[in-house]
Amino acid sequence: MSREPTPHGTPRAPATHRAPATHRARPTHRARPTHRAPATHRAPAAPEGGSGGRDRYFDALRAIALVRVVAYHTFGWAWAGLVFPSMGVMFALAGTLMARSLERPAFEVVRSRMRRLLPPFWFWGVFVVPAMLIHGWMPGWQIVFWVVPVGDPPGDQWGVQAWEILWYLRTYLWFVLLSPLLLKIFRRAPVPVLLLSLVPIVVFRYGWQPSYDRFGSALTDLATYLACWLLGFAHREGVLQRLRPAVVVLGSIAALAYGGWYALAHRSEYGTYDLDENPLAQAFWSAGFVTPLMYFKAYNGVDFAWLARFRRLDRTVTVFNARAVTIYLWHEIALILAVPLIDRFWQVPAFEKWLPLESQWFLFAVGWVLIWTAIPLFGWVEDVAARKRPRLLP
Repeated sequence: MSREPTPHGTPRAPATHRAPATHRARPTHRARPTHRAPATHRAPAAPEGGSGGRDRYFDALRAIALVRVVAYHTFGWAWAGLVFPSMGVMFALAGTLMARSLERPAFEVVRSRMRRLLPPFWFWGVFVVPAMLIHGWMPGWQIVFWVVPVGDPPGDQWGVQAWEILWYLRTYLWFVLLSPLLLKIFRRAPVPVLLLSLVPIVVFRYGWQPSYDRFGSALTDLATYLACWLLGFAHREGVLQRLRPAVVVLGSIAALAYGGWYALAHRSEYGTYDLDENPLAQAFWSAGFVTPLMYFKAYNGVDFAWLARFRRLDRTVTVFNARAVTIYLWHEIALILAVPLIDRFWQVPAFEKWLPLESQWFLFAVGWVLIWTAIPLFGWVEDVAARKRPRLLP
């Protein structure tokens, strides 16, 4: 989900990993310059937290997407995006919610979305920016992007593993700002606009290519996930329900086939078949993957109400959605901190003997323990941003 580095390694001896810098050898999420490392799909969480009126089907998809994001940043599986393109799913879910919200005045909706997004981002930056300054980083005028991230916030190489994931917040913010106009255009000719939404990324690949700076990267990301965002519109506006199943299935298969073929055929060019390194493949595969997910919901009206029968699972889904921004922002820092923590375990003979300290799965587990620690420590900021009573757990 991010233009992320390679997976976090676990130590084979106590001295193996003593600093977060040991994990920066991972390849970046997309082959981009060092001013940012995909995210991760770098995964997203969608910057809206869950609420009581949210559909449990969409909430479950968002929770799965978050888990996949953390797994990708732990293990670096190139095939993860093919199995579940988290960022495409999250942009589609956010697009659906945005279309619903735009039944209210556009200015009010945009202001509300920015209010929900920016305070958790600022709070997170209070920890990350001073840490980079202490390590010798000196920002220029681009520091303004740490206030409103319409461009990638700057940072140094020491902190890249933490701040590289901010591409998603930047892309989400631009979609929010553009949505009032996009929705008007979409409503004029829904199906043609949806089909044409993949044209910009094709043009960027075979025609004019945006520069590799923060604004060029923003254009590329917007083009990559535009179809997914509009699929969210299509679900909310009832466009998908009016389409024949055969048309949806064939269109989805065609997009998946082209995206998958392009990723594999251009593996040598990008150095991997990882979709996060290949915007064109990512755009088509994500659109093809998201289409049946949105259509299944629209056509069958599935709501995943059965989750209520499994209280712990239902509760976990609720927390994931109410703290989506917190999980997304803090998960990389949790994985970074897990490494020196595991190093300490090597100093305890019983832990060294009985715990799988070398396993990436153990790192994954410790990372989630730290993420769940961050939720009550920092998640209340999302409540404040939403003008709700702060709670340790939603």
